[in-house]
Amino acid sequence: MSGFISKQLINGEWVDAANGGVWQLVNPATEEIISPLPFGDGDDAQAAVDAAAAAFPAWASETPYERAAVLKGAADWIRARLDALGRLTVEESGKPLREATGEWTTSANFFEWYAEEGKRAYGRVVPDRKASRRILVVQQPIGVVGTITAWNFPAYNVSRAWAAALGAGCTVVGRPSEYTPRTAMAMAQALHESGAPPGVINIINGDPAAMGQVMLDDARVRKISFTGSTRVGKLLMDGASRTVTKLALEMGGNAPVLIFPDVDVAEVARTAVGSKYRNNGQVCIAPQRFYVHSRIAEEFIDHATRFAEKLRLGSGLEPETDVGPLINAVQRERLEQMVASAVAGGAQVLTGGARPTEIPRGYFYQPTVMTNLVPEMAAYREELFGPVMPIIPFADPDEAIALANGLEAGLAAYVQTRDLATAIHAYEKLDFGMVGINEWMPVTPESPFGGMKASGIGRESGPEGMHEYLESKAVYIGGL
Repeated sequence: MSGFISKQLINGEWVDAANGGVWQLVNPATEEIISPLPFGDGDDAQAAVDAAAAAFPAWASETPYERAAVLKGAADWIRARLDALGRLTVEESGKPLREATGEWTTSANFFEWYAEEGKRAYGRVVPDRKASRRILVVQQPIGVVGTITAWNFPAYNVSRAWAAALGAGCTVVGRPSEYTPRTAMAMAQALHESGAPPGVINIINGDPAAMGQVMLDDARVRKISFTGSTRVGKLLMDGASRTVTKLALEMGGNAPVLIFPDVDVAEVARTAVGSKYRNNGQVCIAPQRFYVHSRIAEEFIDHATRFAEKLRLGSGLEPETDVGPLINAVQRERLEQMVASAVAGGAQVLTGGARPTEIPRGYFYQPTVMTNLVPEMAAYREELFGPVMPIIPFADPDEAIALANGLEAGLAAYVQTRDLATAIHAYEKLDFGMVGINEWMPVTPESPFGGMKASGIGRESGPEGMHEYLESKAVYIGGL
């Protein structure tokens, strides 16, 4: 893509991998190679950590107003190139263009919001028990931050972590997914060309285990922000114990939806389908387990099936496309196995459930609606991360809440009802970090994002996201 640099950024220089390694980036809609990209190892990660550590004292000493100018500049840079950036992301992620440009818009919003929030990283004066002493609490940036981000939202996941860390005064070493690295490289370019000093923002691409190990082994990396699987998150928790590295882990979800009988069934089904198949279901907060009251379950299933059948598959660059491909062949094969296993166990596929024969190339899978699932099935227990919509009837509200809470995932949950008492009862009892009441998009830069239980620790976004990158220092002044 003309004008965008697809290399690693280390200490202010655009470089290839130190070992000469190359990654062949594939378009998931066509299975064709987009371009070769640098693919390094631990040496690149170490060089980036060295650069970030050297740059940290000066960046931390700048005023939040000076740092804000860089972040605001990046937001403006992004907004001036929205369509081109969206196309860049579509080519490597497969999502529809309108979703990709919307994601970049949100990324710009993150940089702008944390440009301002950095100015509000207030300390406080604590009233003392002794007249001759004063107690102050001051906020200081934690240090070098490593970020490891997922491919499903290659702009949003990156900006959410980078904006808060940079606004707090930290320096960053970013390792995006090798399936969507150009998006993160373009974001690093936005910051670089907006005045980020050398070493403040570094972007590396390469072997995930080797690069992650460098982040864990180097005590100068004071925090790692990770978006990805629970398995990898647990490995990071084990490794972080050696250097007592702070972690923020967003490890996915299995979001339940509670739909009560007082709703407009057709309208809720329409919006539910739109939310379920956004980014082809490859969304950590995607509504997944649809618990529908038995009084309206049959009607909801009919509407949802009809709406799902109308979705159009294709390249994200085609304006009529509703659903793009899955990210790679591995993800599609995993989904196929989960659906096949559920069907063998008695589940019923009402629509979809196969690869589209009319699109022979690309990692496409038909939007699927399933019923007759039980908790023992992998399609019920595990995060699907694909275009499959399981629908489970319920009769008693507390039974539905118990089913919703019955799995280890605790990221997002959804409730659809017109009754205020029902809504309050549900959101107070649901063990999830975010709950959407008659709302399918419980995310925004100004509100905390994060989960409970096995969905992770820590929070991104909002004031809480800023404080994750700050240390509170207590100062005692005596002899006054």
